[in-house]
Amino acid sequence: MSAIEMHDLHKTYRSTVAVAGVSLTVPEGSIMGLVGRNGAGKTTAVEITAGLRTPDRGSVSVLGLDPRRDRRAVRQLLGVQLQESELHSALTALELVKLYRSFYRSGLDPAQALEAVGLGRSARTRFENLSGGQQQRLSIALAIIGRPRVVILDELTTGLDPEARREVWGLVEALRADGVTVLLVSHHMDEVERLCDQVTLLDAGRVVSTGSPAETVARAALPQRVRFDADRAVDADLLRTLPEVEGVEVRGDAVVVHGRGELERAVSTALTRHGVVATGTSVERPTLEDAFLALTGGPSGPETEEER
Repeated sequence: MSAIEMHDLHKTYRSTVAVAGVSLTVPEGSIMGLVGRNGAGKTTAVEITAGLRTPDRGSVSVLGLDPRRDRRAVRQLLGVQLQESELHSALTALELVKLYRSFYRSGLDPAQALEAVGLGRSARTRFENLSGGQQQRLSIALAIIGRPRVVILDELTTGLDPEARREVWGLVEALRADGVTVLLVSHHMDEVERLCDQVTLLDAGRVVSTGSPAETVARAALPQRVRFDADRAVDADLLRTLPEVEGVEVRGDAVVVHGRGELERAVSTALTRHGVVATGTSVERPTLEDAFLALTGGPSGPETEEER
């Protein structure tokens, strides 16, 4: 069974189309990244999945259950950490976790949940006195307190320093290791590339690409460069005839080859065939962020209420 199934989701706010036919499948025990520019519809899609909004048409299921019709059952299986959440500022971290724990038939021990996210020493600190990073960690504790089988994490590490981000990444990887399915909404491409088994790109409310991070980069078919030093003079025409090659620069023993696809393999094979020994080889490949920009046409970022 798939953990999450979205089929032909549509949602419009007045004259703004938020999602327009979004369909995707998240396998159990995997991490799916959901990325897109401002206004791409990421937050709307996950809010529909969490049962917080109703689609105009289309369907969504969480472990085979409808988030609206089967709301009570879904709440026992789904943990949610939203981009923006309002918590009682006067309650301590431990009081908030205990409150959320009371919503579930079974779950983690509140103190253990705080320890798991690095807040054991801040258990008695009021929410309003926690730092931004600590509040973000608390939101993760609240999302996992009921031992959910599926977790939605929306803009998980926004505002965290590099050390805190890596610690939170470790928490997400631990969830997957425990068999928990994660739907991760993020505009940090390094985060998506590090954590996600699959990534879905949204643009203007539509899915433009779904696949592994490597497949997404390959789908964008962006140029790359192979640099090397040759042990003897290289005939540039030898490389220009390769279908993967778009350009060759030869400066003495230094050679730079521009192209796409399996460029490094094609160049290496051609050099070996002609007895040329290459040293100091380096490859400049496009990143997931490069692919994102190419496939969606612009930068990503947190969505505002009007842009969801």
